[in-house]
Amino acid sequence: MTIRMAGALAGAVLAMGFMAGAAQAQQQTKCVSAKTDWSVCVWDSPKECWGVSAPKESVNTRGGKPAQVRRGDTMLFVTFRPGQGAKGEISFTPGYGYAKGAQVTVEIGSDKFTLFTDGEWAWPANANDDAALLAAMKKGSEAIVTGESARGTNTKDTFSLMGFSAAMQEAENRCK
Repeated sequence: MTIRMAGALAGAVLAMGFMAGAAQAQQQTKCVSAKTDWSVCVWDSPKECWGVSAPKESVNTRGGKPAQVRRGDTMLFVTFRPGQGAKGEISFTPGYGYAKGAQVTVEIGSDKFTLFTDGEWAWPANANDDAALLAAMKKGSEAIVTGESARGTNTKDTFSLMGFSAAMQEAENRCK
C-alpha cells in the first residue's frame, strides 16, 4: 500500500466514520468546517488535513442502460500532509472496486484528466498532475468523474465545486 493510498484510506475512515474500528482514531479527527459543498477535516497525529465532498449526482449504466447497483460511499478528497510533503493530493473512491488497470476520467469544463486506479481508489499519476487538476478544480463549477467497475458498470459522478477554493485554503492553512 502506498503512502498516498494509506493516507486516503485513513482520511476516508476518519472523516466519515465508516469503520467501527476507527472509533479511537476518530477522537483525533475533527471536521472543522463546511464550505458550501466541501467539508474540511483535520487529523492531529500525524498531522493531516483534507477537503472532502460527496457527489451531487451519480448515474450507473451497464450496456448503455441505467443500472441499479450497490455502491459504497463515493467521495472526492484533497489531502495535505506536511510531514510527508503532500500539498494537495487528490484521491477518489467510487464505492466499488475497479478492474485491474482501469482508468478514471475527470472532466472540469473543457479540461480532461486521467487518474490511475488501485482497488477502490483513483489518483493522478504524480504531483504535477495533482497540481493541474487542483488548479482546474479551483476555477471550475463541477467535476464529472467517470469510471468502470470490475463488474462492468459505468459510473458518472458529478461533484459540485462550490466552496472548493475556500475549503482548500482552510485545509492547507491548518496543515502548515
